[in-house]
Amino acid sequence: MTPRDIVLKIAAQKETFTIQDVLKSMKNKYTRAYVGRFIRQLLDEGVLVKSGSTRSATYALASKAKKLPSFYERRYKNVDLSDFSLWQDCEKSLPFIRKLPEHIHSILVYAFTEMANNAIDHSQSKNIVSKFQKEGHLIRFIIEDSGVGVFRNVMKDRKLNSELEAIQDLLKGKVTTMPHAHSGEGIFFTSKAADVFTLDSYGYQLRVDNLINDVFISETSFIKRGTRVTFEIDDRHEGHLDEVFRAYYTDPEDFAFDKTEILLKLYSMGSIYVSRSQAKRVLSGLEKFKTIILDFDKVPGVGQAFCDEIFRVFASNHPGITFKPINMNESVRFMVARVEKP
Repeated sequence: MTPRDIVLKIAAQKETFTIQDVLKSMKNKYTRAYVGRFIRQLLDEGVLVKSGSTRSATYALASKAKKLPSFYERRYKNVDLSDFSLWQDCEKSLPFIRKLPEHIHSILVYAFTEMANNAIDHSQSKNIVSKFQKEGHLIRFIIEDSGVGVFRNVMKDRKLNSELEAIQDLLKGKVTTMPHAHSGEGIFFTSKAADVFTLDSYGYQLRVDNLINDVFISETSFIKRGTRVTFEIDDRHEGHLDEVFRAYYTDPEDFAFDKTEILLKLYSMGSIYVSRSQAKRVLSGLEKFKTIILDFDKVPGVGQAFCDEIFRVFASNHPGITFKPINMNESVRFMVARVEKP
């Protein structure tokens, strides 16, 4: 009998089995690595399902498995890692992933590999933890490291004054600390593709809740050393990944990420926006875009200098950029219109 035949025979006899069970049956004639090759082939073919990881992993015939595993966790040493290899480990261990609708699967592949790549390339962490689980209709993955921290890294690289300013810049898009290797689009589009997306790092949390179309920034009592990314999506989610991208193309046929949306409420906690310095903070980095949506939702008022810096000074210096203010109350609309008049 070939090693493959022996694996299938043991799988037929047992509810679950381990590689060690196979080695014993073969009287240790073959190495663990050699047997593992055949098991991986059977996993790839969908004949076997896997639960657990590394040496504690158990296997079963997919046709016999009463309940497919719904949780996977593994710690990796951050040496010669690739984002897609981490994804493949999840997919092999959790067969439900391959049974998901194609548009959900595409979103998860994109989001997971983008966030895994960020941890591998940016965190400077010795270890990276990958978690993937399904609870009812909710699918959640977590990428966790113990490195420099996403907000602190951006703050240091861009010479910003606080983690809050780093979060503000991340929400604009096109922010990266490695411009030679990354476009800076990963966190931006991943946050838009999720139902709920959360970044935790050193006591600060960014939560993007697309179910209620809102964004929250907070300081937390839990101090997470490094960065933890949490991505959640319902398996009944109807949106497609290409729709997420197209929403931020000025010309949907041009495939260029040149549109962004700024939530002005995140630039000051409840105060009126009056100064040029506040406007310059909002405008920092926006010269990279062609269309800028300024969302004034929950902004009680703006001052003459604030509006003048955005709608006259910046607009005059960047004639190729179009501003689209939305959700303005009457006082905000009056001040913006006053500045926009020739």
